[in-house]
Amino acid sequence: MLNNAIHDRSRSESFKEAILNRRMLICVFTGFTSGLPLYLLFQLVPGWLRMEGVGLAEIGFFALVQFPFTWKFIWSPIIDRFTLPFLGHRRGWMLFTQVVLLFSMGSMGVFKPDVSIWSIAYLSIAVAFFSASQDIVLDAYRRELLPDVELGLGNSIHVQAYRLSGLIPGALGFILADHLPWHMVFVIVALFMLVGIIATLVIDEAIAEPTPPKTLRDSVIEPFRDFLGRAGLRPALLVLTFLFLYKLGDNMATALQTPFFIDLGFTGTQIGSISKMASLVAVILGGIVGGIIMVKLAINRALWLFGIVQIVSILGFVILSEVGPNPWMLGVAVFFEYLGVGLGTAALIAFMARTTNPAFAATQLALFTAIAAVPRVFANSVTGVIVEQTGWTNFFLLCMVFAIPGMLLLIKVAPWNENRTNAGR
Repeated sequence: MLNNAIHDRSRSESFKEAILNRRMLICVFTGFTSGLPLYLLFQLVPGWLRMEGVGLAEIGFFALVQFPFTWKFIWSPIIDRFTLPFLGHRRGWMLFTQVVLLFSMGSMGVFKPDVSIWSIAYLSIAVAFFSASQDIVLDAYRRELLPDVELGLGNSIHVQAYRLSGLIPGALGFILADHLPWHMVFVIVALFMLVGIIATLVIDEAIAEPTPPKTLRDSVIEPFRDFLGRAGLRPALLVLTFLFLYKLGDNMATALQTPFFIDLGFTGTQIGSISKMASLVAVILGGIVGGIIMVKLAINRALWLFGIVQIVSILGFVILSEVGPNPWMLGVAVFFEYLGVGLGTAALIAFMARTTNPAFAATQLALFTAIAAVPRVFANSVTGVIVEQTGWTNFFLLCMVFAIPGMLLLIKVAPWNENRTNAGR
């Protein structure tokens, strides 16, 4: 009864009161800091390689450097179990990974793709490893910070800030590349990690007196035992399959987004200004609309609605591939892509957070997000080959087909007519 009363009272709060609290502001910083290194790998590096003459197939296989995102649950128990000797249980790991990311991202541009492609690959793996490690601790911190009734709104804000950070490597980076050498571009982009570093120094621990697992064995076994014990084997496997499939289509569609724009004939300045301005508008709108919908309709129904939007949004790329280098169509296609993918990601992360036990947040969320990242790494690694065999238009149509199975699994894992009382749990 008490939980229901708290839930009902939270639902009655105005959207303005909900979004202006300190927890929502922290979600802005966690999202921005989480997205910056990932978009450097997804947008700036592929565009840099393409401009330097690297082939599409090679760029596609370059996605394999993101392998750490699919295996981060292996070392997440270490982050859960041990506390670094500064700043606290979560903030210490946050600061450590952010500082390492700043230096590794900033040093990438000193290499030349035509002579040091393997050095770039190794450094990209390092960025991916520490970015995945940062995500482990940020996801756990956010799960500990947000009450259940704020998971939808908080994660929507996190995801929109996450996508907003893509403006730095994906917009500012390409605009600067038309005027500065690449090593300076990477240094400037990396300096934006200071946003996360400063935020980490200012905020407090989400839990004043955390109780990490007593042994490393407990930190490895108990999170998985808890998940299987609560869900059962068959429902747990359905959830994991759903996490793998829900964003498969749009992950493939956006894997070679920047090389796609370059192949159509857009300049670096057009990519950095038109497409990223459209994405900025979509991010702001998506954050507001997504937060309201998940507060009003709860997470299950948001998964249905946002999933449909993210499938339809791929049509923008289909049309753009046929129209060619039309600046207006570029803006429209990118707007709907960012809106659809951002909304779908917000709902999926909220679903994952709701499915976890806060006592095992780091490892369970690392497992869930790693499974969701598998198609982004493995499928994306062959997208260049698929494009070269089918062409851009047929490739994007195929991406829409691959998005359907994940939607069908919603019938089992997140039915539309969910119990509203349990929607926030």
